[in-house]
Amino acid sequence: MSELLLILGPLGAAIGAACWPDERTRPWFLPVTGLVHALIAFGLLLWPPATPFHAWLGYDPLARAVLPAVSLLFLACAAYGVPYLRLRAERPNRLFVASFLAGLGLLSAAHMARHLGVLWIAAEAVTLACVPLLHFNNTPRAFEATWKYLLVGGTGIALSLLGSFCLGYASLHGGGAGDLTFTALMAQGPGLSRPWVLIAWVLLVVGYGTKMGLAPMHTWKPDAYGEAPGIVGAMLAGGVTTVAFTAVLRVRAVVQAAGAGVVADRTLLAMGLFSMLLAALFLLSTRDFKRMLAYSSVEHMGILSLGAALGGPGLWAAFFHVWNNSLTKGALFLTAGNLRRAAGGRTLDEVRGLSLLTPRSAMLFVAGLLAVTACPPFGPFFSELLILKRALAAGPPWVAGAFLGCLLLAFLGLTRLVFAVVDGRPPKAARPMDPRFRETVAILLPPLGLLLLALGIGLATPEVLREAWTAALRQLAPTP
Repeated sequence: MSELLLILGPLGAAIGAACWPDERTRPWFLPVTGLVHALIAFGLLLWPPATPFHAWLGYDPLARAVLPAVSLLFLACAAYGVPYLRLRAERPNRLFVASFLAGLGLLSAAHMARHLGVLWIAAEAVTLACVPLLHFNNTPRAFEATWKYLLVGGTGIALSLLGSFCLGYASLHGGGAGDLTFTALMAQGPGLSRPWVLIAWVLLVVGYGTKMGLAPMHTWKPDAYGEAPGIVGAMLAGGVTTVAFTAVLRVRAVVQAAGAGVVADRTLLAMGLFSMLLAALFLLSTRDFKRMLAYSSVEHMGILSLGAALGGPGLWAAFFHVWNNSLTKGALFLTAGNLRRAAGGRTLDEVRGLSLLTPRSAMLFVAGLLAVTACPPFGPFFSELLILKRALAAGPPWVAGAFLGCLLLAFLGLTRLVFAVVDGRPPKAARPMDPRFRETVAILLPPLGLLLLALGIGLATPEVLREAWTAALRQLAPTP
């Protein structure tokens, strides 16, 4: 039952934070809760339960493979959140802290959901919990981005609900009892109505693909990531998108059991490559380094989809890439928040010479660039190399060629913008640096820690993680 604490602990802490009277000490709920959550998540990674504690909810192999990465990301963001909220003392933090903590509990519930309905409810609740976080800056552009997130994300959630109904009907039409647990749906497999399964797959992959930010359903990402605080962008890019990806994987397993796995894989392959190509083209033209991170996230969601489409070793590499994406995106978003506060802007017209204004943060930002573009020996290099090897072994040669071409274009776009804002001298027309901002250890250590972990996981991937990813692969594609 300790896995239940991963959900109830953060939700209880959110209620406590909402009732806490002191604005100055309330942010400490974040790192304390994050530390406890990480200890439980990694304890269950090392000593997983023999069986999930309930048919609808439990710490199954798929949750074990990805949830500790989200917990680790939250812990780094929570540690960063204390000095960040102290710097933003002009804004009340009650709703921010409570929503951030509630988001962790709901993310945990969504990862551990083993029932189609529970998954949808948790995913919808995560969407709602993120709304106050996106609007924290309380600017007209933040308001617009929040509404776009709600409208586009709400449309995706509505489509996924309709797809859930279709998958339930596929079970009833095939003589099932209407059991919507993923275990029962996979067991019914060939008995599911194939036409209804395919309709459900289209609706569900579009619905949860919207939450992932796969193209062309990615339109909420540039505005949301661009206007949200860096700490919020980190959790969106490394936490919320991961939930949507695991939802797609659970549904894909049912579709595969129903005998339509080829259709599902081709869908993910097309969406993955299209997302990578579209993101790379936008990266070549954008002048905003926070929107740059949004398009980079679209690219990496495409990489995850491509890995899942290739099956077997490709899916195993996708789990590896989930960890790398969470660690590197967390470091980049937190560091981008430092640069944004220091420079007073985020476009090439406003920002240059950050190596002079914030030398340590600029150094971390460049290191994050090297990590996210898969430069060795950072973790993304190894996970993307495994996906490339799988593409060469299992798919037609053009898939591997397209994959490499998109990676090259994205690399050119990212390096073009990052080195432009870091190099040179600050423009004379730049807004003055926030006088309260200082490059302290408290704001540098969290992104540095994430980058070191991304380096370590690439150089020496722990055996327990390899075993967890293998167990998740067996759960999603059991051998007959």
